[in-house]
Amino acid sequence: AAPALKHWRTTLERVEKFVSPVYFTDCNLRGRLFGDSCPVASLSRFLTPERLAYQEAVQQDFSPAHVGDTFGPTWWTCWFRVELNIPEAWVGQEVHLCWESDGEGLVWRDGEPVQGLTKEGEKTSYVLTNKLGEGDPRSLTLYVEVACNGLLGAGKGSMIAAPDLEKTFRLNRAELAVFHQDVHKLLVDLELLLGIAKAQQLEWVKNRYPGLYAQLQEFACRGQFVPVGGTWVEMDGNLPSGEAMVRQFLQGQNFFLQEFGKMCSEFWLPDTFGYSAQLPQIMRGCGITRFLTQKLSWNLVNSFPHHSFFWEGLDGSRVLVHFPPGDSYGMQGSVEEVLKTVTNNRDKGRTNHSAFLFGFGDGGGGPTQTMLDRLKRLGNTDGLPRVQLSSPGQLFKALESDSEQLCTWVGELFLELHNGTYTTHAQIKKGNRECERILHDVELLSSLALARSAQFLYPAAQLQHLWRLLLLNQFHDVVTGSCIQLVAEDALSHYEDIRSHGNTLLSAAAAALCAGEPGPEGLLIVNTLPWKRTEVLSLPKPGGAHCLALVTVPSMGYASAPTPTLPQSLLPQQPVFVVQETDGSVTLDNGIIRVSLDPTGRLTSLVLVASGREAIAEGALGNQFVLFDDVPLYWDAWDVMDYHLETRKPVLGQPGTLAVGSEGGLRGSAWFLLQISPNSRLSQEVVLDVGCPYVRFHTEVHWNEAHKFLKVEFPARVRSPQATYEIQFGHLQRPTHYNTSWDWARFEVWAHRWMDLSEHGFGLALLNDSKYGASVQGSVLSLSLLRAPKAPDTTADMGRHEFTYALMPHKGSFQDAGVIPAAYNLNFPLLALPAPGPAPAATWSAFSLSSPAVVLETVKQAETNPQSCTLVLRLYEAHGSHVDCWLHTSLPVQEAVLCDFLERQDPAGHLPLQDARLKLTFSPFQVRSLLLVLQPPSN
Repeated sequence: AAPALKHWRTTLERVEKFVSPVYFTDCNLRGRLFGDSCPVASLSRFLTPERLAYQEAVQQDFSPAHVGDTFGPTWWTCWFRVELNIPEAWVGQEVHLCWESDGEGLVWRDGEPVQGLTKEGEKTSYVLTNKLGEGDPRSLTLYVEVACNGLLGAGKGSMIAAPDLEKTFRLNRAELAVFHQDVHKLLVDLELLLGIAKAQQLEWVKNRYPGLYAQLQEFACRGQFVPVGGTWVEMDGNLPSGEAMVRQFLQGQNFFLQEFGKMCSEFWLPDTFGYSAQLPQIMRGCGITRFLTQKLSWNLVNSFPHHSFFWEGLDGSRVLVHFPPGDSYGMQGSVEEVLKTVTNNRDKGRTNHSAFLFGFGDGGGGPTQTMLDRLKRLGNTDGLPRVQLSSPGQLFKALESDSEQLCTWVGELFLELHNGTYTTHAQIKKGNRECERILHDVELLSSLALARSAQFLYPAAQLQHLWRLLLLNQFHDVVTGSCIQLVAEDALSHYEDIRSHGNTLLSAAAAALCAGEPGPEGLLIVNTLPWKRTEVLSLPKPGGAHCLALVTVPSMGYASAPTPTLPQSLLPQQPVFVVQETDGSVTLDNGIIRVSLDPTGRLTSLVLVASGREAIAEGALGNQFVLFDDVPLYWDAWDVMDYHLETRKPVLGQPGTLAVGSEGGLRGSAWFLLQISPNSRLSQEVVLDVGCPYVRFHTEVHWNEAHKFLKVEFPARVRSPQATYEIQFGHLQRPTHYNTSWDWARFEVWAHRWMDLSEHGFGLALLNDSKYGASVQGSVLSLSLLRAPKAPDTTADMGRHEFTYALMPHKGSFQDAGVIPAAYNLNFPLLALPAPGPAPAATWSAFSLSSPAVVLETVKQAETNPQSCTLVLRLYEAHGSHVDCWLHTSLPVQEAVLCDFLERQDPAGHLPLQDARLKLTFSPFQVRSLLLVLQPPSN
């Protein structure tokens, strides 16, 4: 018979309806996936707000339940006991438990978790048996643990909205059914053919009708696990410190080695909000040379020009990078996705391999059987790219084999979206910065105590626990502030644990350092930074009062508390003078800088006294608080859009609110109140200390806004096309203009402790103790202070905040002027710790450096042998220069050897010790680690 003529559109739509999960399911192919069915024998449930272990949950009292029942509310857990009787007539058949409910489910069988169940993840059945045998048991009991939330939280009305705490969840289906595997296979075939017929239609019509020959391959071995990632969590790539990033890899790689017998060779970070220019060096220092991510496909303005390329970091380290051209980590194996992966690849011709990441990646869930079946067919289908199930190692090996033509990207990988995450949830960011400092200080003091006291036990286990809490909070949706309220509360609780336990460990280390000294209790003044410091410190007096003292403490060492007061005539430097004029304005002058404030607290002048150079732009005002409307397109907690800049509104204070605080001598200050809005207010103390090159702004804000953005601005009498921002282990430059779309997309950027705008011979640096969002447009330095998003956490940033920023005018370059150590000093205050005996009469320094270009960032005990007296030191070159540096130490060093960031010795890295000194050579922004084996202290 002659073949029937087929109408193109009719045929396509007929196939669509034949496989549709919505239309004609009573008679189409999808409606025949399951055959005979029967209800479960018995169903009961137990509801709890707690997260119970299985052994505890199954002991609870379960009450009868039925299909159609509701449960909840949000964040609770409902445990179901499911008793099953499989009909005798189903022998030889594949039998599933069909389960459809709201929430995220987990099946437990024989006390073990065996499979997830979620409608959003397209997993609504559990295979009880692939083929029911004659002797197989017919009755069994399962438990289904259902979390009362969706795959991506529990937003009210949208994915990112704040949780709906009154939401109820429903059980829609619970039954046994026979599964028709042959129908499933045909369904996958037809879905694939339908996809081909639809991104290839014209070419197919013009040329030929390619037939489909699909060989079903053997099922992929179940239970395979390929360790990828290398870090403790899927961390943020912008905000964690350099040392915290090293610890992400140190904890992650050691865990993979311990649990799976191998470390990761690929850094796998699919979802984060930008990538620091120091990540290549950190990766290579942790044994990783390959990197996979895809988030730059979210760029709002510019399309990133590569999918496979070499990435060169701040110090010149290079790693091989792959962005899956499908621009997703949640593909489902459709023809459209496969074709996009090929056509979208911007490096075709340079390499012929790319990744296709399939499964429910965001929120978890992994691949479904249908996805696997689709991909198997794509392995050998005419007219389509060849797809094979592989591993990251195989992919990168293939990319490396033909990498000669790949391009190189130098510097940071800046995500042109989610700029609001640099500022959202200020309390989380403050906790992150403070706890990074606390752990740094605890490790240093504990290391010194280990070197000097035979009785002291280094708190390795406690520190690992505290570090892991901090690293957990550096997950890319926590430290960034883009989390729900419950997570934010957990994060703040973790920070409080770190503060509390950290302070206890600091006191223990201080006690060990002073052990054996005779006499009454004293006060130990500790400097945890690698340079000598002379600063004004508030010291406790008997009865709970405090007094100011000028203290000098050597680098990474201690001194005893000085006499609390000195006559002004005996001060080694000019005292601070404070003058208030009749109009209410105030001037603070310490002989280094002169600060002039108008009657509302704004900065009218900032002069570098020695040269008379003015830092504030003519006719402008510094310390100007500015309020913006902040309504992004969608991602509320994540995004701040460029158009917010069009809504700039200066916050104006009332004259007469400025008053003198400290009247001069060691410290001078003035303070004022500012009503930001009818709902929010601010108080600030402007402080200048003797000998200090910067003026500090101690700020308290009571913030109760909706979709507002608070910043503070400093217009500078400086002109430069680029500003400098601190990042991990270094700094980089970004434009101050909007010449190109790449420049304009950086209207809001991130920095760590400082940013600087300099011209030849002079500059102005803005320091901070807990902020990350920043920008320099033209000559205006702007620090982002507070946001007020309402999703996914309606309470984000509401309430009281305390923070400090500082302004430092300087002669010459910021490197030579000491901006970097000044920012460290602001963030690492001198410690006044009680000692069980008297503080030692002499000062003592453990380490010092011959070059100001090198920073000794970390001193800790080595991980490899916690019983030994071996320390790890981590240093980096901070100026961007080649430099030789001598490390001086007073510790009894027996051996010194270079190591990587995982603390593995460099076989050729032995360093000779000369007169208690080690010579180290650095290239720009290079980070070096070394092991110091110490002579154990005597009893």
